[in-house]
Amino acid sequence: MARTSFVLDHSLPHSLVLSVQCLGLTDEQFRQLCQENRDLQFELTAQGELVIMTPTGTKTGWRNAKLTQRIANWTEKKGTGVSFDSSTGFTLPNGAKRSPDAAWVRRERWESLSEDQQEGFAPLCPDFVVELRSPDDSISDLQDKMSEYMENGAQLGWLLDPGNRQAYVYRPEKPVACLENPETVSGDPVLPGFVFNPREIW
Repeated sequence: MARTSFVLDHSLPHSLVLSVQCLGLTDEQFRQLCQENRDLQFELTAQGELVIMTPTGTKTGWRNAKLTQRIANWTEKKGTGVSFDSSTGFTLPNGAKRSPDAAWVRRERWESLSEDQQEGFAPLCPDFVVELRSPDDSISDLQDKMSEYMENGAQLGWLLDPGNRQAYVYRPEKPVACLENPETVSGDPVLPGFVFNPREIW
């Protein structure tokens, strides 16, 4: 694959979407694209659209770090799964390559993957996913992404919107619950006993 690189321009919107279906990017080509442009984050939709995202703002990064830390601490204590940060890519069953802001996978599912699959964009949808809305994110785009996770096998999803102090909770085959400025959001039953206080990051 010929080297492709992008110049980071902070005047650009938070994300750009390019149709690259005609290129037929292979898994290896997509991986190489990500490696050669480490200042950007890429996702690939099931429809062959390349989503290019610039780094988040500092406050969003702080929020994401706190959220990831809380999930990682619970994961280490329980030992029943593996947690991931926002730089991790997964290949969903529908072919999309997505990077949730935080994710968790049951240990038996993770250990069933080969070493190569674990090193690449693991071919599975996480059991638990979180998307954290930044000021530039479209809420409808994030809601579509959350629906995609659920359609591809996620068992629990949170969409956290600090600007509006809202938490959307997604569960399979159930209506989305919108919580207004909640004191806590529960991970039960997927992450039993895990409770997060979103006001920590409002």
